[in-house]
Amino acid sequence: MALWTLHGNGTLETGAVVAPEERLGWGKMFGLGAQHVVAMFGATFLVPLITGFPIPATLFFSGLGTILFLLITGNKLPSYLGSSFAFIAPVMASKADGDIGKALFGIMITGILLAIVGAVVHVAGSKWIDALMPPVMTGTIVMLIGFNLAGAAWGKANNSGFWAAPVTGWITLISIVLITVLFHGLIGRLSILLGVLVGYIAALFQGQVDFAQVGAAGWFGLPAFQLPTPDFNVTALFLPVVLVLIAENVGHVKSVALMTNRNLDKSMGKALLADGVATTLAGLGGGSGTTTYAENIGVMAATKVYSTALYWIAGGIAILLSFIPKFGQAIATIPAGVIGAAGTVLYGMIGLLGARIWIENKVSFTNPVNLIPAAVGLIMGIADFTFTIGDMTFGGVTVGTITALVLYHGMKAIAKVRGTHPGEESTAIVAEFEPHAEERS
Repeated sequence: MALWTLHGNGTLETGAVVAPEERLGWGKMFGLGAQHVVAMFGATFLVPLITGFPIPATLFFSGLGTILFLLITGNKLPSYLGSSFAFIAPVMASKADGDIGKALFGIMITGILLAIVGAVVHVAGSKWIDALMPPVMTGTIVMLIGFNLAGAAWGKANNSGFWAAPVTGWITLISIVLITVLFHGLIGRLSILLGVLVGYIAALFQGQVDFAQVGAAGWFGLPAFQLPTPDFNVTALFLPVVLVLIAENVGHVKSVALMTNRNLDKSMGKALLADGVATTLAGLGGGSGTTTYAENIGVMAATKVYSTALYWIAGGIAILLSFIPKFGQAIATIPAGVIGAAGTVLYGMIGLLGARIWIENKVSFTNPVNLIPAAVGLIMGIADFTFTIGDMTFGGVTVGTITALVLYHGMKAIAKVRGTHPGEESTAIVAEFEPHAEERS
């Protein structure tokens, strides 16, 4: 397993890029690791709040899953595993009677299937995934995953997010922007965390924070673990989630490869296997299903610190905090306007990483085989097209992903038969990485 070497003299210089196997001084690493905890908190907590899952258990399996991910991938692939929004619809459908046991069983089955796919990819290679999702499709999927969250950042539909407290939202957003450009080194790299703190203080002065539940909670307590209730009738509800998780994981690996200028294709199978194992454990113990977290990709893009040590720190913090009920309640006091503002920054950065995949791989949109599937998939993902077939509900990410893939491969096959295919759609996903090379601009 890769070990961390000290980056330079352990300090963060302007424009520096910290590789996955490097680290800064541990004091600086703790601060940067805490920023990753903050980045994942809003979305990771939102899923159990919507589905009724216990927050401490979700947080515990999120941290445990992250550490397992790092172990399984050989400590070479920086990633945080947080709650996946893809599980919300099937979970709500399967726990209509109020019992989350059946939903946990569905999550467990999803994890097992994803782990099997990962094992196959690791043994047989990822060529078939590359064929299924070439750069034009990978970029599209990464982009629609990020931009699909735009509604959550605004939050008008459920009186949350930026819309619920626009003054607080603007203060938070402007603070993030100003801290980014006014300060060099560590302070500038912690702009999201510090911006959230500024926004939180602003919300306090506006009376938007209620500490009643914090006072009533204890300082120490075990997460509420629960075993799944076997019911194969719910399996069909969760099958579409497997494809979404594959797309999210592939998109994550491709994004990290692009940001670090490395070819990480050989880690694809391990990443899928690791997320499958983490999701299986979450289903076995009472937590939400996990996925590689796009929010944390945004933080890496902003800081250019890709050290896996950050994720060991973030995972450890998450596990420790899951045993402190008072902290969980305190996190729940973060106002919607603050979370919405931070999400506005992070979700936008995630979406633009998809565009960067297109640019780096010279995807040609003069080719309608690339243009039309990407255009249709993006609109479906951004607008959150939702369709219900029987008991199964398919949301924007699923609908956009599947539609884009079907249109792309269908149009490509027809164009080849008709002789109207203009040629290769792009170059290779990434070039081989030279250790410690800076990220390409």
